Amino acid sequence: MAEVQKNPQSLGEMTQRFVEFVMMQAQNAALFLGQIPNPQTGKGEVNLELAKMFIDQLVMIQEKTRGNLTNEESAVLKNTLANLQMAFVEVSKEMREGKTEAAPERAPEPSQPATAKSEPIAPSPSEAESRKKFTKTY
Repeated sequence: MAEVQKNPQSLGEMTQRFVEFVMMQAQNAALFLGQIPNPQTGKGEVNLELAKMFIDQLVMIQEKTRGNLTNEESAVLKNTLANLQMAFVEVSKEMREGKTEAAPERAPEPSQPATAKSEPIAPSPSEAESRKKFTKTY
């Protein structure tokens, strides 16, 4: 079998990427726990179902990587999960007591009738600017 050689720099980069991944998942969970304001509305919104999904994904990562993480990676994941799980319990309790409201469900957008002709709308300059694709080279 071929043996994969690992150099210390790539291990450090991988640790950094793993920690960033965990933090990104935690940020999404915190958003749906109402701890981070929704960027579109500026208000904290609670969606326990989505928050639970992100927390469960981190639990899955913890189980699947057990024994394969560095001490730093393991500590970050463990502490992040503990904090998110406590926050989830607290928000769940507040919702049961009526202190926090769930995010309003978005109504489905009405579909256009089949007879209506839809013409493509040219994006505004700011939209076109935001749609530019960026690439990263390795």
